[in-house]
Amino acid sequence: MSKFTTWDGLELNYTEWPGEGVPVVLQHGIVADTNANWMSVGIVAALRGAGHRVISLDARGHGRSEKPHDPARYSWEGMARDVSALYDHLELDQVVQVGYSMGGVISLLVAGTDERVRRLVVGGIGCGVVDCGGIDWRAIKAEELVAAMQGETADTVMPGRMFRILADALGADRAAIAAVATGINAAPIESLSGIKVPALVLAGEADPFAAEPERLAEALPDGRCVTVPGDHLTATANPALHAALVEFLR
Repeated sequence: MSKFTTWDGLELNYTEWPGEGVPVVLQHGIVADTNANWMSVGIVAALRGAGHRVISLDARGHGRSEKPHDPARYSWEGMARDVSALYDHLELDQVVQVGYSMGGVISLLVAGTDERVRRLVVGGIGCGVVDCGGIDWRAIKAEELVAAMQGETADTVMPGRMFRILADALGADRAAIAAVATGINAAPIESLSGIKVPALVLAGEADPFAAEPERLAEALPDGRCVTVPGDHLTATANPALHAALVEFLR
């Protein structure tokens, strides 16, 4: 684990594993962190087994990174700049960018603006990017997620309850997560036409936050889609998803 100071002075944590070839940079989903989204489910092991150099960023407000409680410190564009700032810090001249859920939207933004991205993999998102410009707030409203972080679990309706339980299980800073959800309550993606690199969309077949992922793949100039059994939380642990990711990077 290592630290660096990003563009607006926040200290962010990243973890790096040695390997060969183009580095694979991972950005996790909301509430999660490097361990929950990538290590514990076997994705880091699968990438390392294929020989890749792997780098995972704990997003601001998450994991071992700094966690301000001010929503003004969170925005889609700012979190995308964090990823590019990590490239700068590590002096990376080309990367494979991989993101899941919130991290998938961040990764789309990075791929649309940073020429160092040579391949792109996004998971846990689907037609919400096309229809809503980012996270599919039809599946869960930002206000519901904020309320889930601020209220009692027993009084929280699904799917907010799922994220609240996950936050408590991970020891996440719920006030910071509420600030994240408030700050990114926007539609940052107007067009995907600028993402020219080969892109893979991965989704669980029962994931309500990644409905119709094939429509997202079709909207990307060089996109393809793979679905696996599982929902938003379980698909990342499916060996079929790991195999599809490794095969795409082969």
